[in-house]
Amino acid sequence: MRKIKLTKDCYYHIYNRGVDKRQIFMNDDDRYRFLHDLWEFNDINVVAPFIRRASKTVGFLEPYESNGVLRTKKSHEKIVEIICYCLMPNHFHLLLKQNIDNGISLFMTKLGAGYANYFNTKYERTGSLFEGTFKAKHIDNDAYLTHLTKYIHLNPVDLAEPEWKEGGVKNPGAAKEFLKNYRWSSFKDYIGIKNYPSLIKKDLIMEMLGGEAAYEKFSIGKIINDDERVQDYIIE
Repeated sequence: MRKIKLTKDCYYHIYNRGVDKRQIFMNDDDRYRFLHDLWEFNDINVVAPFIRRASKTVGFLEPYESNGVLRTKKSHEKIVEIICYCLMPNHFHLLLKQNIDNGISLFMTKLGAGYANYFNTKYERTGSLFEGTFKAKHIDNDAYLTHLTKYIHLNPVDLAEPEWKEGGVKNPGAAKEFLKNYRWSSFKDYIGIKNYPSLIKKDLIMEMLGGEAAYEKFSIGKIINDDERVQDYIIE
């Protein structure tokens, strides 16, 4: 049983990883597919786990989006608001606001089943892809909310400098450029570089921190392991 209750209009840090810590994203096609699923399954009207292939353009939600502007003919009733996200080789992080009762559980069930069906079919495997039920942690204050976006967006630094959390970043300039070029998180959109803007709702964070330039300074202005608050948000 889940230890915490998932309440409507509240924010949660959601996390899951591959069973036995296995990779769940083998290549960019898999990552594109997962991002597309984040959009497609975040709709009360969509149930089927098998959906069309995602385009690799900036909009990528064809025929739903062009240059960041929604132009869908069907209704898209969001189950959750995706505040931010990050994909890593064997796990993912989501910061979600629940829009309807039981929304996060419904969304994560559809997302997990849909992506696992895709992955198992593609790689001719069977069995569970994810390590049990997703993990969830309630976000109960504004400082927690803003710092959690920072923690989630800094995850890819692990790929550039695996020991940075213990010893600090040895090459801050290179780490910052790596983050700015990492396509598999919402960080680019948060600092004003269009990536997959329709996936997220960043308005609240922008309002709290003062906009895109302020967010960039807040998140990577000083990439060293001196922010103990960030470590509080790890839910492993």
